[in-house]
Amino acid sequence: MELTSLFTMQRDLDSFIQSNHEGHADLFTKKGLALLVELSELANETRCFKFWSHKEPSPDHIIIEEYVDSIHFLLSLGIEKGFDSQLEEWPSGEVAGSLTELFIETNNAINHFLLEPTIDHYKKIWIYYGSIAKKLNFTNKDVWNAYMEKNEENYARQRKGY
Repeated sequence: MELTSLFTMQRDLDSFIQSNHEGHADLFTKKGLALLVELSELANETRCFKFWSHKEPSPDHIIIEEYVDSIHFLLSLGIEKGFDSQLEEWPSGEVAGSLTELFIETNNAINHFLLEPTIDHYKKIWIYYGSIAKKLNFTNKDVWNAYMEKNEENYARQRKGY
């Protein structure tokens, strides 16, 4: 999937948000923690690890919304490090394992990137997110459309003083 347009839209959203919330230092660390939280929220909605419960996963529209919340922060972190000019396409690759294992490994990859923010570590996170999308049966088009929808919602929230 093409990422250049997503980086552009995310850069615009980040600028809009920052114009409404001045004076925040160390945005990389804050966005990194936000990505970890969003990954956890996504895992929670899938319920893949909840062996003690018979409750079904949330509906797909809720799960993909949580998924693209992560993508917003992943894009934003790449922009913070200048990787947006180096990454035009979603990196190819697939990671095997259960959804629960993918969440754990994605968490590890994010933490590794936060401690050592290289382009290779950044690409690895994208590969993990691609594998999660595949496990959840989300197509590139699904992700793109959900990102667009959530991007508009994020602007609306900011306009309302979120």
